[in-house]
Amino acid sequence: MRPDSSIFSKIRYCIILLCIAATGQSVRAAENALRPDETIRVSLVTAGPGKEVYQLEGHTALRMRKDIADTLAAGGMRTVYDLAVNWGVFDFDSPNFIYRFVKGETDYMAMAYPFELFLEEYRHEGRRVVEQELNLTPNEAQKLELLVGTNLMPENRTYRYNYVKDNCATRPLAIVENAIGDTITFDPAAFMNEYLPGDSGFPRTFRKDMTDYHRNYPWYQFGIDLALGSGIDYEITPRERTFAPVYLEKELARATRIMPDGNREPFVKSSRIIVEGAEKGVQEKATPWPLTPFALAVDLLLLTAIISFFDWRRKRLTRWLDTVLYGAFFLCGCLLTFLIFVSVHEATSPNWLYLWLNPLCIIPAVGIWIKRCKRVVYCYQICNFAALILLLAGHSFFGQALNMAFPLLILCDLIRSATQIYILGGKRGIHNRNTK
Repeated sequence: MRPDSSIFSKIRYCIILLCIAATGQSVRAAENALRPDETIRVSLVTAGPGKEVYQLEGHTALRMRKDIADTLAAGGMRTVYDLAVNWGVFDFDSPNFIYRFVKGETDYMAMAYPFELFLEEYRHEGRRVVEQELNLTPNEAQKLELLVGTNLMPENRTYRYNYVKDNCATRPLAIVENAIGDTITFDPAAFMNEYLPGDSGFPRTFRKDMTDYHRNYPWYQFGIDLALGSGIDYEITPRERTFAPVYLEKELARATRIMPDGNREPFVKSSRIIVEGAEKGVQEKATPWPLTPFALAVDLLLLTAIISFFDWRRKRLTRWLDTVLYGAFFLCGCLLTFLIFVSVHEATSPNWLYLWLNPLCIIPAVGIWIKRCKRVVYCYQICNFAALILLLAGHSFFGQALNMAFPLLILCDLIRSATQIYILGGKRGIHNRNTK
């Protein structure tokens, strides 16, 4: 949840902050015994995907509602509180947010506020909201109330966000399991039958599940595939799949649990749509194909192949192309260096793209213009050519899935590497000043 720049949203965000004190006191009241005339209902609420990149897998919150018998109230029940407990709150405008996010030091917060206020944002955006009431006993609901109240205290509400291991979907699931004193059982058979062998979606990995909801955002997926290494490409379990709110809703719908009496029952007691909207969420229009990373990689490969063909024929290098191409690779290599060796994101290393994109790419980008560096460029390209062949041939062994654009970009590198080796290592090669 990110407060936008509109005046209304800023006012709303201030109201949320003011509500914490009042609602937090109500939640922490769980230290008292639950009276016979009191009822606590707990639901997991899932909002469909939104337009912003941090909304593409939807959002999850807990709904906690306490009612008390009151003959004077409508329906004979009076609501003590009706709260949304949200573990997805962050401040995009906090100091050094982008740097800390890239480094992996992003702190999120848990926050409780009136449930109607939570729904208002999704009604406004036209995003579907599904409520799944959880099958909890009164004692379990009361224990959950106490755990949530403790988590909302100022000293406890902030946590270090992890994209796939600790986020707004994994947090509510973990705290519910803590309250019931057991783990939820997901249905592995349904999970496996959903994706049969031979299907492009099998086996499921974190990366593939991300891709399902990033189809209209190919450049965002390109960035993920560049930055995140093989740590998100192993076959995941149904539980690990719940890192994404949209998949948490789906897996919970067929999950079960052992009740205190020993019987196995569905974990979700009932489910309903409380805000209508498209099942797949609200997204931007798909990026036109000519502007996708794959299409532009095709264009670059054709350009590289044509220029290299003429370079081979005339035995002269088109140096501006090498500077632009390897200069871009150098910048990407600097980013990967930061992510692998400085960032604390666990999913950024190992990243086998480092065989291709690393700071050494500056050698052909600059060295091709300096006569004394021609031999250095020649030796670099021999090593580079071998590394690229290793990456293409062994990427399955490395266990890292490649974005569709990457093989084409690697081919561009291979073609220019072979061209430089051929021309610089020819008869007049390294000592030839006749380069353009």
